[in-house]
Amino acid sequence: MLSSHSEFKMKIVTIIGARPQFIKAAALSREFAKHTCINEIIIHTGQHFDKNMSDVFFDEMEIPRPNYHLNINGLGHGAMTGQMLEGIEKILIGERPDFVLVYGDTNSTLAGALASKKLHLKLVHVEAGLRSFNMLMPEEINRILTDRISDILFVPTKQAIQNLNKEGFENFDCKIVRSGDIMQDAVLFYSKHAAEKSTIIQTLGLESSSFVLATIHRAENTEDLKRLVSIVGALNEINKTFKVVSPVHPRTRAIFKKNNIQTDFVCIDPVGYFDMIQLMSNCSLICTDSGGLQKEAYFFNKYCITFRDQTEWLELVENGYNRITGANKDFILDAFGYFKDKPFHKATELYGAGNASKIITEFLIKQN
Repeated sequence: MLSSHSEFKMKIVTIIGARPQFIKAAALSREFAKHTCINEIIIHTGQHFDKNMSDVFFDEMEIPRPNYHLNINGLGHGAMTGQMLEGIEKILIGERPDFVLVYGDTNSTLAGALASKKLHLKLVHVEAGLRSFNMLMPEEINRILTDRISDILFVPTKQAIQNLNKEGFENFDCKIVRSGDIMQDAVLFYSKHAAEKSTIIQTLGLESSSFVLATIHRAENTEDLKRLVSIVGALNEINKTFKVVSPVHPRTRAIFKKNNIQTDFVCIDPVGYFDMIQLMSNCSLICTDSGGLQKEAYFFNKYCITFRDQTEWLELVENGYNRITGANKDFILDAFGYFKDKPFHKATELYGAGNASKIITEFLIKQN
């Protein structure tokens, strides 16, 4: 039906809605733009509505402005997913793309996946096969369901392929492709520009390797006061000997204030991607409950302490780059003591060679 000639366009509808997806889309959309045979239509669900968590990424990273913006946010999981499903379905009926492409594990991902399959459209899942094995996490449910109904699964790691094989995916009508990690593409590209465009290190008066970068955002930590107090207590303790810097979402700040949780470390507003690159590049260690930041720590040659009970990135734990501490203060402090003076030695290509976007694009072109 389609060819690589410019007059025959392959239409891809990309669905994004959250910060990590903006970054991944920046890398892949840039590669798509190199091919005249690809016409990409972008739907932004609006899931992240804070300007620091949304618009700034389109501006800084020169991502094409979304063709559609649904402005759906601030709702519970059911209402949010349902409204997204309804809105995306209407757009897909009008666009009738050759492929619908979703990233990761958000409500936007699941809504896009369901809408496309109900309309019998080909579904592509980038960052497929990841498992935390914790069904209490909404992200785990989203990724499992999206994987199961996808036609093409682009997986970042060997472990992700093993996860899919254990679930019987070799018996399903789908194609599994190890592409490497698309986030690594973005890190390699944007690291070159971040030092020129970001002044956050100077603004905060920081010196290279003189501080710990910490983030806390998952509901399992921010909405469980016992866990939150324990994590903050550990960071306060670390801050006595090593400065801790933490971008904090206004919602989390409100929880601190409401519950009189004292933070002795440096809390700053959420930052753009270039500022975050500079913070990751210049810190000595990363402490987080983020999934993506665990990988980015590795990309920037930093050890990571993870405030979660499981991780999707088992290869980081198995190779000694990541410690899973949960919210246990003693475990966090023990991991900090272990990592703080430890030289970093990187393994070879845990996440591919930084060319995931090219692999994904070339594979999709060959499908038509």
